[in-house]
Amino acid sequence: MNYLIGIDLGTSSTKTVLFDEEGTVIASAGKDYPLYTPNNGWAEQKPEDWRDAALETIAKVVKDSGVAADDIKGLGISGQMHGLVMLDEAGEVIRPSIIWCDQRTEKECEEITEKVGAKRLIEITANPALTGFTASKILWVRNHEPENYAKCKHILLPKDYVRYILTGEFATEVSDASGMQLLDVPKRQWSDEVLEKLDIDKSLLAKVYESPEVTGTILPEIAAKTGLSTSTVVVGGAGDNAAAAVGTGVVEDGKAFTTIGTSGVVFAHSSDISIDPKGRVHTFCCAVPGAWHVMGVTQAAGYSLAWFQDNIGTEYARRAKEQGCGAFDLINADVLKTPIGANRLIYLPYLNGERTPHLDANCRGVFFGLSSMHTTADMARAVMEGISYSLTDCNDIIREMGINVTEMMACGGGAKNGVQRQMMADMFGCDVKTVTATEGPALGVAILAGVGAGIYDSVEAACRKMIHTDPEKECHPDAAATKEYDKFHQLYKKLYDDLKDDYQTLACGACTTCRPTRWA
Repeated sequence: MNYLIGIDLGTSSTKTVLFDEEGTVIASAGKDYPLYTPNNGWAEQKPEDWRDAALETIAKVVKDSGVAADDIKGLGISGQMHGLVMLDEAGEVIRPSIIWCDQRTEKECEEITEKVGAKRLIEITANPALTGFTASKILWVRNHEPENYAKCKHILLPKDYVRYILTGEFATEVSDASGMQLLDVPKRQWSDEVLEKLDIDKSLLAKVYESPEVTGTILPEIAAKTGLSTSTVVVGGAGDNAAAAVGTGVVEDGKAFTTIGTSGVVFAHSSDISIDPKGRVHTFCCAVPGAWHVMGVTQAAGYSLAWFQDNIGTEYARRAKEQGCGAFDLINADVLKTPIGANRLIYLPYLNGERTPHLDANCRGVFFGLSSMHTTADMARAVMEGISYSLTDCNDIIREMGINVTEMMACGGGAKNGVQRQMMADMFGCDVKTVTATEGPALGVAILAGVGAGIYDSVEAACRKMIHTDPEKECHPDAAATKEYDKFHQLYKKLYDDLKDDYQTLACGACTTCRPTRWA
């Protein structure tokens, strides 16, 4: 039997999973590490923490499994995207990594847009300049820490730093590199034009591979520490969402997945490059060679429900404790008793601003239509519908771009909620399914490793063999419900347009420069 390792390098922890070639979990291990916020809006981590977590968890799964080192044929790494790792000439870390959720680079985004041009930037990198992306972080270090920038000889993404530790190779791959804002996404290579206009030396960047390509093998000293073999191949791997797509079988046209965690994501596969000229959704290279994905992101999907439960629906937790069940079981029961439209109550889930489709940091949450007749059950339903409407906004843009989704996979916390899955099926107008495996990104990069090691002929073939759906959790759209939801969705969308200017005014507080008449 052949075995494969998938490493999922997340923001709070690293998880390493050993699979057999059928996709069965043999052993798993995880290790947490801190996130540092030295200033308001900053977010940093120590790459050395990722290194230690990867080495420890690899060693543990190899030891716990008892699998022979030579039988572990390949290893893939999934990682949090956009983080900046800077190494000196000796390969040593220069400063803590500025990670994906850091917000310090607003001025650098303006600099990028000015130097490249807003339209041209989207044409090349498929995205507008965003604070989360890596390019703006590079410019921030150059602008604010010139001594560190001068020392820098290598720029890597988080997972690619772990690859360097394992193999000694400076390499990345197209899906993760797409989020740096330095890649020509249609051409799947570094953009000489963007690099020249931003005055970034191309030699600082790693070689770009396709996700299943072999990038190196395990170093002897790492083999001694972990129990791996020096013949184990390490493939390109993938960014977290691209890896999750492979781990849920979203590797062919017509397939997409949605995940509801703190935020929400709708991710669709496409064999052809498709870029939204308005920059409302992200287009990245995906983990399938020669293909792309389009991804919409909402800021407060699952977070909205958590906020509701913690601040308004506290009674559900008390009752759940008394009855020995979960709070969401009681919430779902109430939601099912409440009609579509929550008795004419609409919730806008913009607690922390919004990305898709509005790119508006100033918009905020709203209960619209609230009256004395409404109950916590109505509010619970409105929140769940608002979350689903926000994801439908993403799906509608994807369809507008010519990508037709006929099958949606649900993963993350939302996949566990049958009521939420049915809402999404009705609003999306397509089947919503879940996979039996729960390892997501780790399984995805293990599959990529299997392709690189020659166990499978292609990513698609591997997924057909290793990914299975749960027929008991399938949700099919109800035509009558779809029609009813669409009516409320139209009003939902209109509310943002009506409130857009007022959000800006509210964000300015009592300032008199933006809308003086409003605050007179």
